[in-house]
Amino acid sequence: MEELFGKTIAYIRELYNSKDEFIPLHTPSFNGNEKKYLNECIDSTFVSSVGQYVDKFEQMMANYTGAQYAVGVINGTAALHIALLLANVRSNDEVITQPVSFIATTNAIKYTGAQPVFVDIDLDTLGLSAEKLESFLRNQTLKGKDGYRYNKKTKKRVKACVPMHTYGHPCKIDEIKSICKNYNLTLIEDAAESIGSFYKEKHTGTFGEMGVFSFNGNKTITTGGGGMLVTNDASLAKKAKHLTTQAKTAHPWEYNHDEVGYNYRLINICAALGVAQLENIDEIVENKRQTAELYSNFFKHSDITFFSEPIQAKSNYWLNLLLLQNKQQRDDFLKITNENGIMTRPVWTLHYKLPMFKENEKYFTENSELLEKIAVNIPSSIRRK
Repeated sequence: MEELFGKTIAYIRELYNSKDEFIPLHTPSFNGNEKKYLNECIDSTFVSSVGQYVDKFEQMMANYTGAQYAVGVINGTAALHIALLLANVRSNDEVITQPVSFIATTNAIKYTGAQPVFVDIDLDTLGLSAEKLESFLRNQTLKGKDGYRYNKKTKKRVKACVPMHTYGHPCKIDEIKSICKNYNLTLIEDAAESIGSFYKEKHTGTFGEMGVFSFNGNKTITTGGGGMLVTNDASLAKKAKHLTTQAKTAHPWEYNHDEVGYNYRLINICAALGVAQLENIDEIVENKRQTAELYSNFFKHSDITFFSEPIQAKSNYWLNLLLLQNKQQRDDFLKITNENGIMTRPVWTLHYKLPMFKENEKYFTENSELLEKIAVNIPSSIRRK
């Protein structure tokens, strides 16, 4: 394997035209109207949460994803927090999610006072397993008089489900949607990593009642910091905008607020970046898909498996993923690549292993455990041609 590791390092340097410079995991690319729009934004003096670019970016996101409404916020975590509140998730509720995800997914659930329940992933999608979700709901919950499902063990109401499209790869979201409908769960898609990803020709984030996106600096497109909530429900969109602007009621000069709100609105200067980035989304995704194809061909006949998009999915390949044969090989690969200036990373620590979530319920974990042991992310930035 050592020889293959060496060839891999050389190939990554060839892909990114770098002889000895440090190669990060994912960097932003600014090759469009970013500077122009930022200057226009500054000249207008509207650089905070009011300005033309916020509205324009929201409309562009709605158009691109096929959602009816989009509401810009400060980051993807805030978008997910608001979505959970809009779903009426409250203290002592439970929300089903997957243990393989960035920590923000589970943190946002805890912000509401609810408890996460971790259900395993599928290895062919890296996302929440529809089969195991249905098994948990069928075997571990009961239908209450109010029509909601209640956990047999904890007696808590199971209110919502938050699957995540891991590394930009769509999960079997149509099956999950059907299960959520049958068991009266609100479906909220964590599409933070999957702008530009489609499942059965429908954009991720638009299957559930709400979907959320992230535009952090390491995402496929970036606003520096920013996020978006999308929905087809006009009342949810209106309420989301209200809550994210401190729940301020309309008045020419008075400061009145009708409930607890949040200072979560996206700012104009970030939205200006987003508009410029989204103008080039097709080229950006195509570049990343070409890189994934090159990686796939390189590893095709080796002892390392390159993870390819699921069946009936079109992935943005946000972060490319390799599957080694065991944990020792994974650790050796991480060590040698990072020592040679190639940034690689394992998957996130499974959330139920973290101290703040170790007491939470988990249902099936074998696939998540395996992925944690053998998976590695490799450089996935847009390549300059």
